Amino acid sequence: MEEINLKVEGMECTGCEKRIQNAVGNIAGVKEVKANHENGTVVITAKNGVDVEEVKNKINNLGFEVIQ
Repeated sequence: MEEINLKVEGMECTGCEKRIQNAVGNIAGVKEVKANHENGTVVITAKNGVDVEEVKNKINNLGFEVIQ
C-alpha cells in the first residue's frame, strides 16, 4: 500500500470533499480517500502501482485543480 498526498485548489465545502472521495474511490486499487477542504488536501491510500495521473485527471475533471 502507498499513500498519495495531493494539494487541491477549489474545494469549498464538505460537498466538494464528498465529490472527490466518491470519484477517486471508484478507481481500481484505491482503498481510502480523505479530502479536506479546509487545508486543501486529498490523501489517498491505494495499492502500489495505482496511476497517480489518473487520480489527478479525475479530480481536475470534477472542476478542481491539483497543484501538487
